[in-house]
Amino acid sequence: MHGRPVDDTHISKALDRRFAKRQIKGHDMRHIQDKLMNHNARPSAPVLAAILIVACLGLSGCAGALFGVGTAAVAASTTEKGISTSVSDGVILTKLHDKFIQNDASLSTAVDVAVNDGAVLMTGKVKTPEEKILATKLAWEIKGVREVVNELQVTDQSSIKDIAKDLAASAQLRGKLIADPDISSLNYSIDVVNGVVYLSGVATDTDEMNKVVTHAQELRFAQQVVNYIILATDKRD
Repeated sequence: MHGRPVDDTHISKALDRRFAKRQIKGHDMRHIQDKLMNHNARPSAPVLAAILIVACLGLSGCAGALFGVGTAAVAASTTEKGISTSVSDGVILTKLHDKFIQNDASLSTAVDVAVNDGAVLMTGKVKTPEEKILATKLAWEIKGVREVVNELQVTDQSSIKDIAKDLAASAQLRGKLIADPDISSLNYSIDVVNGVVYLSGVATDTDEMNKVVTHAQELRFAQQVVNYIILATDKRD
């Protein structure tokens, strides 16, 4: 390639002028940050995104970092979830995957998991009712989980004697929990298999847990109640 000689001095001055146009002095940057922070004591995701971008612009040579931080911040600002919530959901997802591998490796491939603001949704197909119940139990053991929706389909139902009675018992118990003002029904999962009621979730205290168990024991078709409920004060993974 042929061309005229390059004037290094000329290029250096040009770069200095371009950077000076978008450089934010320390004093000005702090002023902007203060304005943004004073907008709300707890800045919203859009405000937080602006703060991150402004802070990055104040540093030389951070074009790559600006792209990464800006993308994440803007992505969070365009949804109802903030950055911290997104991170928490990711941690829950990772922990649940690890639990599946440790307890029943088949769950890690059979179950599709989505986490949104602490609510866990599980879909897919498992072979037995016991695997479905185990997946629910493991999800509730993770810190930050506040609801579990288990939509797993059981492919082998040969061991289930009366599906209609089990479904009726589950619906009846759910209605009892919703109607009880001392119980937060969303904090509990219910599975009924062959008359055995499996309870899992997080109770505020022992009194609430006992009330849930009592409601289950009073069910017409309940032959046994298996309690996997943990307390809010118990240590969770």
